[in-house]
Amino acid sequence: MLKKYLTYSLLLCSMLCCTSCFEILEEINMHKDGSGSMLVTFNMSKSKTKLASIMMLDSINGYKVPSEDEINEALKDVINHLEKTEGISNIKKTKDFENYIFTVACDFKNVESINGIFKELIDKQNRNGGTKFTTKNFSFNGATNTFNRYFTYDDSIKKSFYHLKREDRKVFEEASLTAIYRFEDPVKSVSNQKAKVSPNKKAVMLKVDAMAFIMGEQSLANKIQLSK
Repeated sequence: MLKKYLTYSLLLCSMLCCTSCFEILEEINMHKDGSGSMLVTFNMSKSKTKLASIMMLDSINGYKVPSEDEINEALKDVINHLEKTEGISNIKKTKDFENYIFTVACDFKNVESINGIFKELIDKQNRNGGTKFTTKNFSFNGATNTFNRYFTYDDSIKKSFYHLKREDRKVFEEASLTAIYRFEDPVKSVSNQKAKVSPNKKAVMLKVDAMAFIMGEQSLANKIQLSK
């Protein structure tokens, strides 16, 4: 199973390295009891014309171009994995090969259920690569009404980036990572200075440039204190 997911991670990287602009969007809707829903979106629509041409090739810049069948198989296996993860339910996926937008959504019993999705993969990466990525990506404390998005930067991110060919590095110049978290209670404060609180005080958005993220200049880490 781990080998499969490493293969599909490489497949995804190949897709991203074929386009000059993409966005990864992480959305979480939290309930007061700690349960909620999550939606992850891979949006490459701004490069759809280029991608449509690239998908007709076998490879580009030394990267294998995944076929629609391979992408479908990857999505299918992601869903199968989620179905086996404790506390995860109501799993859905969408795929739009015309605009190159792919989504995976699910409900979770608590945020620990989300942490469990990729814990095994992260543990294996840390053991084999000597990295220190955290397997605890989220936490929610109902007593203090605090939501945490964790991220521990590791220099291996920058090193991996510089191992890419110069032309391949350019694809990250217009890429971004966006996190949106919605709550039932108003947001009192956020720890990440780049995070923006919505006018109704019940949502937080954080957009991070991919290059700044790779260089360790920006982070997705954020502590969100909700009103009691």
